Amino acid sequence: MKKKNFIIIVLLIIITFTIGLFIGINKNAERPLPKQEKSEGLRGVYDIDKNINEKTIDNYLGRSDTVYRDVRMLMDSATWENKGGERELTGFIEGFEVIPYAYLTEFPQEYIDQKKSENVTGLYTGRTLFSIDENGNYVANYEESMEILEYLFPKDKYIFLMCGAGGYANFTKQMLVQLGWDKEKIYNVGGYWNYEGEHGISTVNNHGSETKYDFWKVNYHDIDFDNLTEIK
Repeated sequence: MKKKNFIIIVLLIIITFTIGLFIGINKNAERPLPKQEKSEGLRGVYDIDKNINEKTIDNYLGRSDTVYRDVRMLMDSATWENKGGERELTGFIEGFEVIPYAYLTEFPQEYIDQKKSENVTGLYTGRTLFSIDENGNYVANYEESMEILEYLFPKDKYIFLMCGAGGYANFTKQMLVQLGWDKEKIYNVGGYWNYEGEHGISTVNNHGSETKYDFWKVNYHDIDFDNLTEIK
């Protein structure tokens, strides 16, 4: 009887350990992401995803197989307030790192013209890692350009892109895909201006009548062009 009880106890321990191990493994496993599907209307033109976007992004935060990139500027020079947007990065979603699209490459002329027709002017025209040639190809301006891009947007991860309304994120995705990134691993998850979740972090710091911004909260990637090697 004692031997039988001992065997039962050992079996129970083994079963308990196996179940615990199974639960632990599956708890840490990442759920498969839904396949990309364009939203309808103008959002679809910007390639904003129908399933993973401002309304659902909270369900996809904290994944170890994914990097989160907000491609706005801390202080945009464009007059986005004329279109209901914001120049200042007034907040961001937890886990997103800020890498301005404007520093990656220049804006296509058709986009500049479109924004001008919408009363949005003053888009950034400074130095960029890449330029766009007459054939629409991205050409590196610095010897380190591709190295920086691959570091900031790792190819072995899913990449969630966000900006103010979805336009900058769309252009970033187009650029990465043309330069060799896997299109199926890059999601345009829309714009922070339309975010409806519970993981937003505000940078607004009101001091009396003056509004200041706590950009120290932002995981921000600046690009020091002065220390790069220009290709001539």
